[in-house]
Amino acid sequence: MPPPGRCCGPPVWSEGRTGGSGPEALDGRARLRQITAMHRFTLADAALIARPSGALHWPAESLLVVSDLHFGKSERLARRGGTLLPPYETRATLERLAAELEATAARRVLCLGDSFDDLAAAEGLDEADRLWLLRLMAGRDWLWIEGNHDAGPLDLGGSHLAELRLPPLSFRHIATAEASEISGHYHPKATLAGRSHRCFLIDGARVILPAFGAYTGGLAASDPALVRLMQPDARAVLCGAHCRVIPMPRG
Repeated sequence: MPPPGRCCGPPVWSEGRTGGSGPEALDGRARLRQITAMHRFTLADAALIARPSGALHWPAESLLVVSDLHFGKSERLARRGGTLLPPYETRATLERLAAELEATAARRVLCLGDSFDDLAAAEGLDEADRLWLLRLMAGRDWLWIEGNHDAGPLDLGGSHLAELRLPPLSFRHIATAEASEISGHYHPKATLAGRSHRCFLIDGARVILPAFGAYTGGLAASDPALVRLMQPDARAVLCGAHCRVIPMPRG
């Protein structure tokens, strides 16, 4: 396999054999599809993988990073008299999270804030969903970063931090001017061929993750708040069936 590219290089392709028509060939093609779906890059010499789900994988640290899960959003909207949404977003998000944990075998999970839509949503989590989340947490080092929606501690175990320094990277909910930083909060999105996609924003100093949760809105990557944060050579890595890399839209 070629070495990871710097910052925003092209996706890495497998060198595995894919010819033939037997079961081994089918397995090879499946592995190839999985590898080409990802976008590999480095930040401060840390080799990272942007996954098409919107999760960030740091294999060397066995770390999976997700941001803005917003569990309980439909319940919070209904409670406050807002738009009624089908009450399945927590389950859908848990399903995607379980799939990422299985695919990466990550032993550590970092949730970059706004994991719940508000504190009442955390307290009112459906029992079946709560048990599912606890099963995902079992046997893993689970870290909750505080967000602007869920600043209080949660009665779910794990460690609760304002931010995390894991050299050479820093992790927090909202981006700052610090270099080598991973954050979330903004739910960045970009449009390609008339379709809106959740996206990572990546430059030589920072990464802003897309929202991982279902039913989450988004902020256009071209919004001035994001343009001010990102360097001129920043890229948007679009989520979907596979990652697509485009220059970050700037209006």
